[in-house]
Parts: sequence; C-alpha cells; structure tokens
Amino acid sequence: MTIRILPAIGDPDTARAVAALLGQLPHAEPAPPAADSTALLDTLAGAVPPGASGPAAVEALPEVVLVHERIGPLPALDLIREVALRFPAVGVVLITTDAGPALFSAAMDAGARGIVKLPLGHDELAARVQAAAQWSAGVRAHLGAGQDAAPGPAGTLVTVTGAKGGVGTTVAAVQLALAARGAGRSVALVDLDLQSGDVASYLDVQFRRSVVDLAGIADISVRVLQDAVHDHPTGLGLLLAPDEGERGEEVDDRAARQILTALRSRYEVVIVDCGSQMQSANAAAVELAGTALLVTTPDVVSVRAAKRQVRLWDRLQIRKAEDTTTVVNRLTRHTEIQPPLVAKATGTHVARTTVPAAFKELQPCVDSGRMQDLDSRSTVRAALGALAGELGLIDAPEAVHGRTGHRARPSLTGRKRKALTAGPGTAAHRAPGAAPGPRDPAAPEG
Repeated sequence: MTIRILPAIGDPDTARAVAALLGQLPHAEPAPPAADSTALLDTLAGAVPPGASGPAAVEALPEVVLVHERIGPLPALDLIREVALRFPAVGVVLITTDAGPALFSAAMDAGARGIVKLPLGHDELAARVQAAAQWSAGVRAHLGAGQDAAPGPAGTLVTVTGAKGGVGTTVAAVQLALAARGAGRSVALVDLDLQSGDVASYLDVQFRRSVVDLAGIADISVRVLQDAVHDHPTGLGLLLAPDEGERGEEVDDRAARQILTALRSRYEVVIVDCGSQMQSANAAAVELAGTALLVTTPDVVSVRAAKRQVRLWDRLQIRKAEDTTTVVNRLTRHTEIQPPLVAKATGTHVARTTVPAAFKELQPCVDSGRMQDLDSRSTVRAALGALAGELGLIDAPEAVHGRTGHRARPSLTGRKRKALTAGPGTAAHRAPGAAPGPRDPAAPEG
C-alpha cells in the first residue's frame, strides 16, 4: 500500500531533513511540504474533488500529515485539532523537540496519532508514519469505500498463542470458534501460524486460497474477502495458512492489520491461531486483539516458555503481561503446578477455567481431522465451552461458567517452585555432581 504523506513544516532546514528521510521510506509518496497552517488546510481541502463526498472524498486525502511544532500562524496543537475535526481519516504525526509526557498527552488529546522527536531518526519516523497510515486505513475501512465495503460494527478479536509448540493452541482456537458459532455468532477462524498452521488439518479442509492471497490487496472489499474465506460446513469462515510455509513472509504486519480489520467488519467474532513463533503478522494480531490468550501446560518447561513469551511482548511493546490471559491446558488432579503459580510466574491473568488432560477424547477427532465431531460429553469440549463463556464469546450456563477442570492443589514442592523462578543452570536442573551452568538471562536477579 502506498502511503501518501503531506508535511507541514515552516523551517527550511527541518523540511529538507524530513524530505530526505521520507524519500528513504518504503512505499512512501511524500508531497511538497506546506509552509504554514493555512497552506496545509488549503492543500487538504483542495485535494477533495469538487462535489465529492463520502468515500470518494476520503480516498482523495493523504494518509499521513506531519506537523512541525513551529508551524504558524496557527499553533501546532490547534492545527492538529483542526485537521482531526475536518479530515478525521487523516493520521497526524507531530514533529517536536519535546517528547515529554505532558506534550504527548496534549498531542493525543488534540487528535495526533504519534510524536517524532527531533533530531529525526529514520527508524522512529518510519515507525510513526506506518502506524499512522495503518490507523488511517482502518478508519477508511470503517467509513466505507463504496458498495463493496465491509458493513457492520467491529467484531470481537481473540488471539490464541502457544507458550511453545505442542501445548494445544490449535485445539483451543478451533473449539473456541466452534463454541461461539454454536451460540449463533458469525465466526471467522484465522490461521496466522503462517509456516506450520494446522487449522485446515484439524477441520478436514482442502482449499486453494489462503491468507497470502489477501496480503497484496490494498482495498479488501466484501467480494475479495468472500473469495479468500472458506465457508466450512460448521458455519465457520476459515482463512487458512498457506501450504507453502515460505510464502508466509508475504504477510507482514500491515497486511495482517488490514485483513483483520476487514474480517472484524463482517464477523461478530474473529479467532486467530497465532501458533507459538512470533512474526510481524501475528504480533500485529496480538497487539490489536481485545483478548490475547496464551496457552500453556502445567509443567516447568512450558510455564518458563510462557514467561519468555510475555517478556518478549513487553519488550516489543506488543502487549503488557497484565493484559494477557493465560489458559492452563492438560491439568490433572496430580499436577503440582497450579494456576496461581502460573499467574505468579508469568505476571498474567490466568483464566478461571482450566482444560483437563484427556487426550483419549481428542485422539479420534485429531487423527481423522474432524475436530468438529468431538463428543458433546467430552470434558475438553465442556471446558473450552466454559472458557468461551468466561471470555464473553457465548452465554455459558452458570453450572459450567467459571468451573475449572480439577480441584486446585494447595502445595508445591520446593524443587518445582525453584525451577519456575530460576534458570536452567541452577541446582534445580543440574545432575548430581555437575558443575554450575551459566545463569539464564530470563531468570530474576537475587
């Protein structure tokens, strides 16, 4: 997608520096800078064809406007407010020497989508411009782009990510989607495990189109979306991962945001299987999600992997630990690691509903690739249905809602507790007589 950028910079030196950097941004189409606030507003108003209204008027405007703090005669914050009011589909970024919290708050209140600090850096400018452009694309999709625009309000977006491979991520995503569909919701199930996604295998689907077919499309209309989404006999809309895993690289964060925005405008619930490996596409999905689930099993290796995943999201500013919901899968009455310890180790909110270990119930459906045929008496299906109720995806009965699979154990051995809070090089993981190993950098100090 080409990003049209209109700078509003009165200072010649800053204007030259901005122009040089914008020329290096991929897919950027910068316009000549407006010298003052009057010129900027006139340029925006003049971009709209005479008599145009609605989508035609919106599409004629640039996606991003850069406003320098020294712009005049209208002060920068007043100018941002004016642009936000008159041209609400344009993302505004403020260029300033002061990136403190007070100015940041004031700029956001005025309607800015970001701040870039002087002196300008390529990476920071690129990140702010791309974020503003993505926001602008989302607004334009909601405002509508003609008769083919996807109608309706934005649906609920839930991502399901595994702490590591093999913890039951896809089973959880499929069953949550089936539960929501069984409650009468319109549901899309998206496989963003782009290199090794198995949603198609779990639901016995052979389909030639995938999420990659939407990656290069700038305007995803209802018709385009229908061509890419497979209508499953269960009523689910499936957007599958490509058969050729290497093609997953074609789906970047911008494409993922656009695809998910289009799906949310058509479906009440969108469930995304993100797998366990973070890429730009599923990272964008986790960032956008109203609910981000992290699936783990109650063992030391998986819980430590969940902790690493949460820390990765925090470092990349994708999602905070307290905004993440961890689901404990394969819990038994003999499990020593219980949900309260998982919550303490990861810093996340742990779902009240846990999923029991009952692979014998799942094996026939997994082997046949027909997860939709899982017996209604299955404890796994009941638990994931209860989880769907806890998340607000369905109206679950009181008898099921919030019930965990097994009674929590009050105690935990010192060896297991130490293993969760220490690195693999500590005594809890060393064989008798072995020399001390290197300290895990993820382990806490002290």
